[in-house]
Amino acid sequence: MPGLILAAPASGSGKTTVTLGLLRALRDRGIAVRGAKSGPDYIDPRFHEAASGASCPNLDAWAMDPAMIAGLAATPDLLLIEGAMGLFDGAPPDGRGAVADLARQLHLPVVLIVDAARMAQSIAPLVAGFADHDPEVNVAAVILNRIGSPRHEAMLRAACPLPVLGAVPRDAALATPSRHLGLVQAGEHPALETFLTQAARIMADRIDLDALIGLAAPLKGADCSPLPPPAQRIAVARDAAFAFVYPHLLSGWQAAGAEIATFSPLADDPAPDADLVYLPGGYPELHAGRLAANTTFLASLRDREVYGECGGYMVMGETLTDAAGQHHAMAGLLRLQTSFADRRLHLGYRRLQANHGPFAGNWRGHEFHYATTLRAEGDALFTAQDAEGTALPAAGLRAGRASGSFAHLIAPAQV
Repeated sequence: MPGLILAAPASGSGKTTVTLGLLRALRDRGIAVRGAKSGPDYIDPRFHEAASGASCPNLDAWAMDPAMIAGLAATPDLLLIEGAMGLFDGAPPDGRGAVADLARQLHLPVVLIVDAARMAQSIAPLVAGFADHDPEVNVAAVILNRIGSPRHEAMLRAACPLPVLGAVPRDAALATPSRHLGLVQAGEHPALETFLTQAARIMADRIDLDALIGLAAPLKGADCSPLPPPAQRIAVARDAAFAFVYPHLLSGWQAAGAEIATFSPLADDPAPDADLVYLPGGYPELHAGRLAANTTFLASLRDREVYGECGGYMVMGETLTDAAGQHHAMAGLLRLQTSFADRRLHLGYRRLQANHGPFAGNWRGHEFHYATTLRAEGDALFTAQDAEGTALPAAGLRAGRASGSFAHLIAPAQV
């Protein structure tokens, strides 16, 4: 089970594009490969799956214990882990949860993807600093990204103090569309296969794939206990408006014996008969008018045990106001009104505790949304702290058998 980590000095260095091109290029060679994504990211893993044809787990060193990470990383295939942000960037105050933590826990080498568009000899102290910063993090090689010319590449290679696996040129074919939470979802990408084919061709031409494979180190699997399911029969909303589901939660619940059924609110499907209806996050603000008109779906939530996260939580409220300022009636299960007319970023890890509801107990989670809360009345669902343990206002709401919050739950807390 060999693996390696693709990281960078900073966000915006092109990690995702290089990773996707490598996954598809290796797959085209007939190599069994899959990706994994560091941290709380719903969007990039679906691109990994499209590129490799294999499932892509999230590996979160802040929220998950080492045994869970090792169990999720275990695979007979070559594993490429795409980092998040910079290699040593994590949660405050000490950077816990950085991709460097995965390198230490899994004992995997790191390939540093450097955006070299605006540098030449300065790559030397940059790479040397990352390589020498922590002796437990093996920065083994470099991929030069966004180079401008053969002469530029030659200067970079001559100055770089680590082996250079390849140099990727600036290329408009490698651009991908984005929206406010990141890339447009893989299922909505207008020409995903064309993009992946072009990215694979460029990576195969410009990166030494044999040398990359040769750097991979063996992974040791670990047994981890199945996640306790919130109910025996769980109905999960799954479509373009409710796409943000961590695969490890669903697979963990199934491994523990739960039954999972999916349905599409956008198709006006009623929620299937189940002990719990789970409305995950996504982009309901882009489909608010359609959801408001889907009375079969909305009516099926009444008098049920329903839990919503982020986008699902907003749909459980009374109204959702879209970016144009239009108000849309939602399910009305909670006294909640939210709006995207005045957007404000809410971002960070969360320590959460609930005494009631399907997710009672201590959890680690993450919040990432731009919605503004106009009204939230009723009993709070969670007590909350940030990553540093600082108390935050109570999170979420519960009313009868309905509950939810803006936080995405990642894993039970180890307390």
